[in-house]
Amino acid sequence: MNQLMRFSSSVKRDPDIEVWMKEHANELGAIAKCWFDVIRRCGDDVRELLHDGHPTACVNDAAFAYVNAFKAHVNVGFFRGAQLSDPKSLLEGTGKMMRHVKLRPADDIDDDALLDLINAAYADMKQRLAMD
Repeated sequence: MNQLMRFSSSVKRDPDIEVWMKEHANELGAIAKCWFDVIRRCGDDVRELLHDGHPTACVNDAAFAYVNAFKAHVNVGFFRGAQLSDPKSLLEGTGKMMRHVKLRPADDIDDDALLDLINAAYADMKQRLAMD
């Protein structure tokens, strides 16, 4: 069983995400916006929606990544993150499938390694959809 999270309501650009970004117009929100913009640029088939109150990106209708801002950090998360190769050990979490990278303003982050994870999550979801 492929166990994909599918959202038929995903769209090319969800205006609710712009509202979310404006509501999070602080340092953490800027980090979330930066990385969600990176996620949006993965491909022409990226769609989005607010899911559980945070920006979520899909390949067509299948969720692959999200961002969320908390009081002291931002999560960049992956719906199938447990299956991603993570040579820099950025991923956190113990769930069966999901993993996230925790970003704090004062911490250095390996941007290239996070970009690799985002691209891998996108490619992985495209492959899963092709086999579905």
